[in-house]
Amino acid sequence: MKKKWLTGIFASVLVLGACGSNEEGSEEGGSESGETIEWRFGHLADENHIWHQTALEFKELVETNSDGQMEITIYPNNSLGGETDTINSIQAGTADMVISGETLQNWAPNAALMAVPYAFRDLDHVKSVVEGEIGEQIKQEVSDEAGLTALYYHTRAPRNLTSNEPITSPDDLSGFGMRVPNVPLFLDVWQAAGASPQVMDFNEVFTGLQQGVIDGQENPVDLIQSGGLAEVQDYVNRTEHVYSWIYILVGNEQYNALSDDLKQVVQDAAAEAQILGDELYESEISTIEQDLMDEGMEFVDVDQDAFRDAMTPAVEASLSPEQLELYEQILAVE
Repeated sequence: MKKKWLTGIFASVLVLGACGSNEEGSEEGGSESGETIEWRFGHLADENHIWHQTALEFKELVETNSDGQMEITIYPNNSLGGETDTINSIQAGTADMVISGETLQNWAPNAALMAVPYAFRDLDHVKSVVEGEIGEQIKQEVSDEAGLTALYYHTRAPRNLTSNEPITSPDDLSGFGMRVPNVPLFLDVWQAAGASPQVMDFNEVFTGLQQGVIDGQENPVDLIQSGGLAEVQDYVNRTEHVYSWIYILVGNEQYNALSDDLKQVVQDAAAEAQILGDELYESEISTIEQDLMDEGMEFVDVDQDAFRDAMTPAVEASLSPEQLELYEQILAVE
């Protein structure tokens, strides 16, 4: 009896010691359960797109530098659902990461300022805003209202209007049905310019154009290429109506569940992905334009002042007093 009692005490000590060891390990990194942390990362671009290439870099760095404590599975081509669907999935806990920009205004109203028509002069202006106080304010609102932590960002090539007939001024937009993303401001400004915009997920655009449901759409050249739109559109009309940026985001709950060590791994990987994204942008955007030309698309110069004049009153009317104040601050940034 005595021997069994001593054996039981010894076994209990071993169990307690093992538990203590696991708790200590969880403080140094990983989840408290010691299980591999798996993140599902969905975005709308194809496998050749800059966003996907930087996502792969981010994934590799996180997995390597976490010593296998984290795994990231990337789902390009909207294979986890559209942008809005993926954000909803993150909030429901069935996805973890997404790439999103002005669509975030559906949760965080000031995210509308990420892509206001004719608010940004060029990409240098965009960088000054996103890396300054205004960018920090928008990032904080996205965290507070959408439950998403911004890890890094991409500047975007200017948005241009595509069509099967050249469009050089707002006068050419009468009866022109076009796709816009789920951004109320985009609906307002294109209606003001004379078009008939409708909200549609990007993964439906090619078919919509092919079947004549819409006549055109607007996007940066990289997404025009990524979506294969040269097959169903003849012209890229250089409206350049939006210079903007887009965030790579993870759910707050998913990020905050990490140990401090793993948070640092994620932040370091994000910084490296940011550098790669900047390098790829510089090297690839002009090449993409030439590729689209080689595929038969013609680039058309337009009266940008006429588009600006048509859209600006709608911009100002659509913004709340808080948004309008932020908009004016953006215009004043050097």
